[in-house]
Amino acid sequence: MTVTRDSDPPVTRRRGSVFERLAALSYRRRWTAVVLWIVVVAAATGASTAVGSAYHNDFSLPGTDAQAARTVLERHGSGQADATLQIVVEDARGIRDATVTARVEGLLDRVALLPGVSDVRSPYEDGAAVSRDGTVGYATVTLDEEAENTDRAQVLKIVETVRAAQGDGLAAAVGGEAARGAEEGGGGAAEGAGMLGALVVLVFLFGSLVAASLPVITAVFAVAASIGLIALASHLADVADFTPPIMMLVGLGVGMDYALLIFSRYRGELLAGAEPEQAARTALDAAGRTVFFAGCTVIIALTGLVALGLGSLQGVALAVALTVLVTMAASLTLLPALLGVFGGRIRRQVARRAARSVRVEGAGWRRWAAGVQRRPWAALLLSLAALGALAAPALDMRLGFADAGNDAPAKSSRQAYDLLAEGFGPGFSGPLIVVVDGGAAPGTGGDAGADVAATAGELRRLLDGTDGIAATTPPIPAGDPAVSTVIAFPDSAPQAAATSELVDRLRAEVLPPLERTSGADLLVGGPTAATEDFASTVSARMPLFVSLVVGLSAVLLLLVFRSVLIPVKAALLNLVSIGAALGVITLVFQHGWFGVQPGPIEAFIPVMIFAIVFGLSMDYEVFLLSRIHEEWQRTRDPQGAVREGLAATGRVITAAAAIMIVVFAAFVLSPDRMLQQFGLGLAVAILLDAVVIRCLIVPAVMQLLGRRAWWLPAPLRRILPEVRLERD
Repeated sequence: MTVTRDSDPPVTRRRGSVFERLAALSYRRRWTAVVLWIVVVAAATGASTAVGSAYHNDFSLPGTDAQAARTVLERHGSGQADATLQIVVEDARGIRDATVTARVEGLLDRVALLPGVSDVRSPYEDGAAVSRDGTVGYATVTLDEEAENTDRAQVLKIVETVRAAQGDGLAAAVGGEAARGAEEGGGGAAEGAGMLGALVVLVFLFGSLVAASLPVITAVFAVAASIGLIALASHLADVADFTPPIMMLVGLGVGMDYALLIFSRYRGELLAGAEPEQAARTALDAAGRTVFFAGCTVIIALTGLVALGLGSLQGVALAVALTVLVTMAASLTLLPALLGVFGGRIRRQVARRAARSVRVEGAGWRRWAAGVQRRPWAALLLSLAALGALAAPALDMRLGFADAGNDAPAKSSRQAYDLLAEGFGPGFSGPLIVVVDGGAAPGTGGDAGADVAATAGELRRLLDGTDGIAATTPPIPAGDPAVSTVIAFPDSAPQAAATSELVDRLRAEVLPPLERTSGADLLVGGPTAATEDFASTVSARMPLFVSLVVGLSAVLLLLVFRSVLIPVKAALLNLVSIGAALGVITLVFQHGWFGVQPGPIEAFIPVMIFAIVFGLSMDYEVFLLSRIHEEWQRTRDPQGAVREGLAATGRVITAAAAIMIVVFAAFVLSPDRMLQQFGLGLAVAILLDAVVIRCLIVPAVMQLLGRRAWWLPAPLRRILPEVRLERD
């Protein structure tokens, strides 16, 4: 029997945090958690396989000239609104040679019978479709759907049919945006190469294949579930067809990064003598908070893209945000369960490795921090100068979209591009469609038809006399006489700066006088003009997006660290590292360094990289500063807190960065130019952030700020809620 005296103090137990309780639940019911994740992945994969995906590229930009031109053409039944392909043929004997003509006509007859083809216009029906020397000609194939949403299999069948017709002096290729899209590949072997490289880094870090596999397994589960969920979500929202490879790139990198942060803390607790379950609970209670905060920051940054209002880009942002959310959930639930399954084996391996090691944990990083603190100004100024030099080329970044001229020479779209450029000039693959809109409602043309026809004729004469235009077509009436179009071919390539200047000059100087005298609306449209409008819209809305993301992230850091200067420092340094990454992309892809085909930077690359990298940078920022803040709260020694914080986190941050760099850099091997730009930009940004920012600039700045780093005005201190990342 137990006797309790009134004088005995009551026994109180500290209630664990949400993260600690979640870890305990996942650890104790480990097999249930693992099975649940298997069920989630199987259900998402099965449902998406059964239902299929409905990826849809929506590059509409309401309010722009190109979109207005497309809307007018669609409303008035113009064939110029439909998706088209060009079958380009070349023969040194001349395409009007009787033998060549018979072969070309036979090829076009076969293409006309293929699924998805609504019309084929032979080069022999239009004299303008044959080059001046008679050796190159093109047929126009009209498809049933929009270019960005055509059936890939149907387009590939057309490409195969045309390729089969080559030989005996006849060259044939298929051009057009639909052909480019059908021939584009995904990440290829990039995902596998990235995971293999990450696994090698983890094995070197932990000295155990089992321990190294856990972050990889966690990331793979998260990405697999996300792929199925995003395919299902594509039925409810506009999600671009290039979303899955981007999602895999981010999901693999972030998934292994988050799992590593938690696992490293778990390993540290084991080395300190904790039991496996308690080590898992402590790891989730400490590093799990950091992962949760960092994940929320990435999600906020990505959802900030919604403010840009750029069609499919919103769907891409939401899909990647969903991937980060699922990845974060896997790190907080699946990983503790896996630690429960393999905890005993990992504990023995950690103990054996610790017994063989004579190094003091974090000693090298402690010495490094002390060295930076002795010369903070030198470290700060040299680092900023290097980052500034890398960022400078980004000031000259030209946004746009790669065209067929950037494709691999083996692709049919590139071969068609080269043949058209050879026969008709470099601007032939990027025509400008100038629409004459008489303003009448569809089907009520009446007298407006004569006025529109006269205006279209005058428009052609005006365009023929404009510098930068090589040729024009006769006016092409729509199904309704109230609308007509004139197609103008620039004398420069579609992605050349001269073509961009031509579009601006037509809209601002050449066409307005004719609009005033005729009363008709003259709209410059077509893929080339739409690209210019997209790039201009991104540039115009970028400041709003940056302000929104930086502002929200700064508020979160203000709440967590209760400091004014810490959020300002973090925002500025993140902007510098992202600018440097964009500068490297500009040097490589725009200026053609390392033998890369020069061209514009994909218009949505800067905003996507900014959103992703800004969020990931906050990951390292929070992980490092939370340990520094913990030491500062304990010792009130600002210099010592920096040294101990870097000693505790430097190894983990470097390893986590190495993993993401390997995963992201692997996508440079992708055949897709967009994925190459993503991979290089993200890899460079993470490298600079982990090495230059976290290991040099942050210790230097914290040394120079001293106690002022943690300054918070008294009025803010009273009204701000307290959000803690450190364990009590």
